[in-house]
Amino acid sequence: MRVAIEAASLSLTSGGLARYTSELSLALGRAFPDDEFYLISDQPFAMPAEAPANLRRGGGPRNAAERRWWLWGMARELARLRADVVHGPDFAVPYLARRPSVLTLHDLSPWMDERWHHAAQRVRRRTPLLLDLGLATMVITPGETVRRAAIERFRLQPDQVVAVPEAAAHWFRPVETPPGSAPYFLFVGTLEPRKNLEMLLGAWREFRRRHTVDLVVAGRRRADAPVIAPEPGLRLVGEVADAELPALYSGALAFVYPSLYEGFGLPVLEAMQCGAPVIASRAVEEAAGEAALYAGDARELVEAMEAMATNPALVVERRRQSLARAAEYSWERAARATRRVYDEARRRYGA
Repeated sequence: MRVAIEAASLSLTSGGLARYTSELSLALGRAFPDDEFYLISDQPFAMPAEAPANLRRGGGPRNAAERRWWLWGMARELARLRADVVHGPDFAVPYLARRPSVLTLHDLSPWMDERWHHAAQRVRRRTPLLLDLGLATMVITPGETVRRAAIERFRLQPDQVVAVPEAAAHWFRPVETPPGSAPYFLFVGTLEPRKNLEMLLGAWREFRRRHTVDLVVAGRRRADAPVIAPEPGLRLVGEVADAELPALYSGALAFVYPSLYEGFGLPVLEAMQCGAPVIASRAVEEAAGEAALYAGDARELVEAMEAMATNPALVVERRRQSLARAAEYSWERAARATRRVYDEARRRYGA
């Protein structure tokens, strides 16, 4: 099989979309060495590191007409590649249904609260139209919660939508941290309104009145992110290189993720695979299961922080549960499930 994967999300320096496209394409190439996978885009992007030989860079627009990428350019590149199926991992598929297509719908946040996405107008308009016109042969979601919501909102056929859980990359693993390091809670993710950072900061400030534990906030700041002023104990570290993330997760007293809404919550699994205890909102319950402590408001978040800071046995147990939960997921399993979706898309398109 020859698969083309739209790779515009790889032009981002970090975030869930880039991680999904990179890890899935790598896993597909490794799991199916007899298939060919091409990453294509109308934007410059970096190829995933250590790509297998059957994961290659495809082309982009070759002339002015092809710069209308989703209408003409991608269709022509797919024809040049003789692709059997095209996968849009970022809420879209080509506007011309000339071959089987798969669309990944990561979550429904663009249609839930406009304040969560200051620049999502295109997705907000385009994706429902693509689905309504039947241009996506199959749809992938990261979990059953989003799958059920997508079926209801976009009136999709249940057998057209398949939940394929994501995973942490294999290089997320526990790392020894220097003894005597200052304790800290950790948030990693894109800094944006949906992540509920104001509540996190308020809860941490209340907690810090009684305990000297820092808060580390790491991630790319989106233009609409809340302004966070420096203060004692608060470490705003910005984007962190992938090579540094395992140590950052491993050293945390707990990873704290109070997001208002998530399609899956990949940073939670990354933290768990490094052995970090997790305090989170119920938005990531499908991914985290019983391995996380859940906090629904600032008071509960303070209580969870207190528990982690004062009960070493709880920390040890939650680290064990985190590792066990993360082990239930893998990109190889995600790749094999995705490959079955490709097969089904080809079968339906040819029927």
